[in-house]
Amino acid sequence: MSHSVAVATRSARTRRVGWWLLVAVLVAVVLLWVFPFIWMVSASLKSPAEIFAGGLSLIPESPVWENYRRAWVDGSFNTYLLNTVIITVATTVIVVVRCALAGYVLGRYRFPGSRLILGILLATLFVPTGYTIIPVVKLSMQLGLLQSHMGMILALAGASNVASILIYAGYFRGLPNELEEAAIVDGAGFARTFARIMLPLSMPVTATVSILTFLFTWNAFLLPLVFSFSNPDLRTVSVGMQAFVGENSTDWSGMAAAGVISLVPIVVLFAFMQKYFVEGIAGAVKS
Repeated sequence: MSHSVAVATRSARTRRVGWWLLVAVLVAVVLLWVFPFIWMVSASLKSPAEIFAGGLSLIPESPVWENYRRAWVDGSFNTYLLNTVIITVATTVIVVVRCALAGYVLGRYRFPGSRLILGILLATLFVPTGYTIIPVVKLSMQLGLLQSHMGMILALAGASNVASILIYAGYFRGLPNELEEAAIVDGAGFARTFARIMLPLSMPVTATVSILTFLFTWNAFLLPLVFSFSNPDLRTVSVGMQAFVGENSTDWSGMAAAGVISLVPIVVLFAFMQKYFVEGIAGAVKS
């Protein structure tokens, strides 16, 4: 009996040691992962000379809050941030509605050519963005939308968004058929069934697609750069970073402050919606 107790005690001690080792490794990975962001916050409060002299030091000798004023006013990030919010929110709404409709049809209906459509969508995953920029710009120019918020929104929202469509399709495919049958009995058509029943049930997936689209649009660089090339007032935060890079020097402290300003909304959004993001991914994979 004493031997069994000793073995059980050693086994429990071994499990505890293994658990603490795992925790230590994960903490080290997390610190390594977030260190660049913490360093950027620190650099945003330093002078340019202190950034290079301080190395990896995270504590500023004397916080320089002027960097944020320079980024916000002199760097025009007040305008760039407003542009980014308008473009990102509008693009996200368009993409969510379009992908939800496409995912609903592909997930719930079988019709001639549905597999072909799905194959074409999957094929677009292998087409680099750079190859489509020329026709997008040419079409926007012909429509008179090249130097406008609407043109940039439509160009960003017009991507294939295959991953979002597949997430919706997988989720809708797993819903019971009785929902649609009950809606038909009540006299609901396609649009009403989708808007009143299916879309509200897909809120976890909608949150996931919204976050993914929001992140992609917020960080987009190539399309906003082309559309705002002749009109700096249309720049987004990602394009506006170039304002801190001159021909002979770079305002590193101002760029770090601008980087913090552009990342804060993303961090806040994900902090509030991470639960729905995980639920949406898990639901789509399970389906």
